[in-house]
Amino acid sequence: MSRTEPSSRPARAPFAVSFSRLKRAVRLGLKSLWLHRLRSLLTVLGIVFGVCSVIAMLAIGEGASFEAQEEIKSLGSHNILLRSVKPPEEQKVSDRGSQSSVLQYGITYTDAQRIQATIPGVKVVLPARIIREYVWNIDRRVDCDVVSTVPWYPEMRNHRVARGRFFTETDMYAEAGVCVLGAEMVPALFPLENPLGKHVRVGMDYYRVIGVMEPRGAEIKANGETADAKQAAHRMFIPLETGKARFGEVLIRQRSGSFEVEHVQLHDLTVQVASLEQVTGVAEAIKELMERTHKKKDYDIVVPLELLKRAERTKQIFNIVLGSIAAISLLVGGIGIMNIMLASVTERTREIGIRRALGARRRDIVMQFLIETVMLSGAGGIIGVMLGLIIPFIVTQAAGMKTIVTLWSPLLAFTISALVGVVFGIYPALRAARMDPVEALRHE
Repeated sequence: MSRTEPSSRPARAPFAVSFSRLKRAVRLGLKSLWLHRLRSLLTVLGIVFGVCSVIAMLAIGEGASFEAQEEIKSLGSHNILLRSVKPPEEQKVSDRGSQSSVLQYGITYTDAQRIQATIPGVKVVLPARIIREYVWNIDRRVDCDVVSTVPWYPEMRNHRVARGRFFTETDMYAEAGVCVLGAEMVPALFPLENPLGKHVRVGMDYYRVIGVMEPRGAEIKANGETADAKQAAHRMFIPLETGKARFGEVLIRQRSGSFEVEHVQLHDLTVQVASLEQVTGVAEAIKELMERTHKKKDYDIVVPLELLKRAERTKQIFNIVLGSIAAISLLVGGIGIMNIMLASVTERTREIGIRRALGARRRDIVMQFLIETVMLSGAGGIIGVMLGLIIPFIVTQAAGMKTIVTLWSPLLAFTISALVGVVFGIYPALRAARMDPVEALRHE
């Protein structure tokens, strides 16, 4: 009775066999790409630039959008802004008996009272008068906007006090000569000393500095556009009643041969709404009320919530445009990879025939060429991601622009680059696998 001798070599697990073949294919792929180093480098450049442009452009766009949205949010999503706008020249009324012109326009205290008393959903209003004057500290001066407003300005406009304090209702009704300086004014007026407790002069009146505001970002204009913080006017804040007592409601502007008199009660009125859902309805009600009480359109209405929605839509469109541009770059890079791999298939026809004759299956040939294309696109993706992370930093340092690299943009760009290698490598790999081994061996 004969017994079957057990095999001296244990059977290898299917997983071990697959891993061994994959490891060998990767090694052969690296060897093949290394033999044509320059060609491989030039091939991946399209992927590198595509991935790099995706990350860099999205970072620049994200930074610009973030700054715009943050400034709009700083105005308050619950707020509605009304601003006095100088009417056309024909609205001037000549003052009899003198070479002057009286110009009366803008928002009034009555408008503020009507809005708060008659429109449901209005929580609080914030009036402000803005007068352009020079502010002096001994021989130093700054051309700035003197803003006469109320104590709840910092909370409503999200513009906080950095040092000291803001004036109180007691200061306002006592017509106290106190002021709060904008952060941008301090280096010009007090370059070497703490401004708190010191005095500044506007015209013939002196004001004691009790606080310094935080730096501002971009400023929202009357038409809803943003102005750069460097171009925005300096601002000094004083109590509303103090401004009334010291400046009055009539502003006189000297002209050559004549003078112009402007009568403006309020330059700025901020209306805070109780809930976000009511903002649009309250804005429409304010518009109707102002149209009924003002014969000429000497005001402008800005709704930060609408600006925020518009900025978000603009960001979405911008991302789509940038994504399309980057997709075209990656498409060009993928076509370059396919072109090189087709040329490689032609060059290695005899090698493919020998491998098939030695027992390599079609899927082994497909895997070999797919691994090479994925290596090319993957290497291009890694280099592109590194450059894409460096370029926004350079832009921020060189141009002073804010850039934001989100976590998903490098991941998305690298994933797309790897998929490009698979998609554009399938056809060359299948073409190599479908070759007749006999014909391949005859190829010279």
